[in-house]
Amino acid sequence: MAEQQYIMTQKGYDEAKEKLTYLQTVKRQEIVERIAEARSHGDLSENAEYDAARNEQAANELEITELDYKIKNAVILEENNDNTTVHIGSKVKVYDEDLDEEEIYEITGSTEANAIENKISNESPVGAALLKHKVGDVVKINAPDGEYKLVIKEIF
Repeated sequence: MAEQQYIMTQKGYDEAKEKLTYLQTVKRQEIVERIAEARSHGDLSENAEYDAARNEQAANELEITELDYKIKNAVILEENNDNTTVHIGSKVKVYDEDLDEEEIYEITGSTEANAIENKISNESPVGAALLKHKVGDVVKINAPDGEYKLVIKEIF
């Protein structure tokens, strides 16, 4: 069975490696110290602090495993300064006529997506629809809650 590939920019790859190092060294050690502290409080069967630290440890180890897998299976895209069409790595200013709003999205690979920072995955409905379009194009978005259109105002 073929390994799944994860599309990343060089910046995203570097950030993922940095986060992995942090999780493996700093955070892992902090959790071990919290577990040791909780153990020193005695009876583990009724020790919520111990249980919470162990749960955090399990979550951290899972995140390490997933991030390590993504890094090992990363496909790093070469930087592309062509702003004639939308591609992974582009920032795109779009206009939604229905809401009378402009928004700027950065198209990223799925591992770099972050809704708070308006970084959207190339696999998301909006990201996938915008790819390969030009300034002035009206792009139809097939979202889970219905269909809408965005006008591409600028690519940078």
